[in-house]
Amino acid sequence: MNNWENIEFSSNELGHYSRHLSIPEFGMEGQKKLKASKVLAVGTGGLGAPMLQYLAAAGVGTIGIVDFDTVEASNLHRQVLFGASDVGRPKVEVAKERLLANNPHIDIQIHNVRLTSDNALDIIKGYDVVADGTDNFPTRYLINDACVMLDKPNVHGSIFQFEGQLSVFNYEDEEGVRGPNYRDLFPEPPPPGMVPSCTEAGVLGVLPGIIGSLQASEIIKIITGIGDPLSGQLFLFDAQDFSTRKVNVTKNEDNPLRGENPEITELIDYQAFCGIPSEDKEEESDVPEVSVQKYKSWLDNDEEVQLVDVREPHEVEIAEIGGDLIPLDQILDHADKISRDKKVVVHCRSGKRSSDAIKKLQEKYGFDNLYNLKGGILAWSEEIDANIPQY
Repeated sequence: MNNWENIEFSSNELGHYSRHLSIPEFGMEGQKKLKASKVLAVGTGGLGAPMLQYLAAAGVGTIGIVDFDTVEASNLHRQVLFGASDVGRPKVEVAKERLLANNPHIDIQIHNVRLTSDNALDIIKGYDVVADGTDNFPTRYLINDACVMLDKPNVHGSIFQFEGQLSVFNYEDEEGVRGPNYRDLFPEPPPPGMVPSCTEAGVLGVLPGIIGSLQASEIIKIITGIGDPLSGQLFLFDAQDFSTRKVNVTKNEDNPLRGENPEITELIDYQAFCGIPSEDKEEESDVPEVSVQKYKSWLDNDEEVQLVDVREPHEVEIAEIGGDLIPLDQILDHADKISRDKKVVVHCRSGKRSSDAIKKLQEKYGFDNLYNLKGGILAWSEEIDANIPQY
């Protein structure tokens, strides 16, 4: 955000930003600071989509976008940056097109990669502000640690069903004092599987629009110096009863990054830190598996097989391939419903929860006839029956 004083605007730009320029507290100075700034958005999903649209429209001069995903049909109810014709395309490419269509006066830098410990510092160092629009704990800790190491403010948002959270981490105030960071609020990640993802638990479509827009607002405040950023506070929003509250966040002296005795001096393995197996280990499943093709052959050959569905009831209403419904959190209480005398195939949406269910049953009751349906309903839809919806 340096050298903003020398920024100039074309007549077309002045027309585009006229409503900003009309605000006395904002005016030309605020718009120049926006144009001179560089903001990195990590994630173009539910939070990133609205946030990016407003940052681009507002005139942030350089916007970086990190995302390695492609557009899926299930994204469209909340990721309003994309349309049905974009399904299958890289999100960063579609996002760049849409943002420049709104404001051709800015620069969009796309990073079509997964943010990792190997590339995070190199990518983030070129930006003034980082916006965390991710949906998993390893990347949240990675972004936080990289921002702390590089002295970058981190505007964090998260969503779950009807609830949203927002905060500004690692913000440097006028006196040069850095505010709390993500590890001050959450010293340790939750155990794997304790907090379901939006894929598993769902999210109200408008919620990320609300929180993502608030992230854009905080970013604009940080860049322009107008107002008080949400540093040292966590904003909580519940769409069901429209309740809001703010919780103070204080520094933790045991913070391994900026506490009294810092232990972390370089980026770590965040998958391992969060108790999640690496991708290489995930490829080698530690429970018996059966492919959807093999399972179908069992059915075609009239083999005696029990199918168990460990999803939630509302998911069955969306898509189902049969089986006895025993949700994962009830599986141990209803183990008596699972046969020990024949093959039992356990399935869910993607194969993750069904794998967890098998581990629980093996550990507590010693089942040795359980098979995880590899890829779950998603694989069944892709390889066996395209009429089964993907969600």
